[in-house]
Amino acid sequence: MTARLEAVHPVLMSSDVTASVAFYERLGFRLAFRDRVDEPRYAGVERDGVALHLQWHDKAHWACEHDRPTYRFVVADVDGLYAVFRQVGAVAAPEPARSPWSSPADTPWGTREFHVRDPDGNGLQFYRSVE
Repeated sequence: MTARLEAVHPVLMSSDVTASVAFYERLGFRLAFRDRVDEPRYAGVERDGVALHLQWHDKAHWACEHDRPTYRFVVADVDGLYAVFRQVGAVAAPEPARSPWSSPADTPWGTREFHVRDPDGNGLQFYRSVE
């Protein structure tokens, strides 16, 4: 079949592309490209064959700053990835008042996962199926 999907590159809204790139670099992504060195408006980051694009948007144009999209990443070792993110300060220590999935936990729907928000509130969920 020639009409098949090859990949998906989500474009996440960012109020500060430089700050967003720095956040994703802490998560182990590397800068793949940017439209300009000073004050980029569009950039791409990659990690383990996964690419995300970051595009500047004025926050005044966002309908609701808390109504941000969520992206789910399938990972082999949820707890190991969480430990790496904790080590680099990308996730905070778990707090009871936060989401029950702010640290790795098994869900009622059969996954083990944890959730993170980037500086602009985009949701990042890292999960695997529980066998």
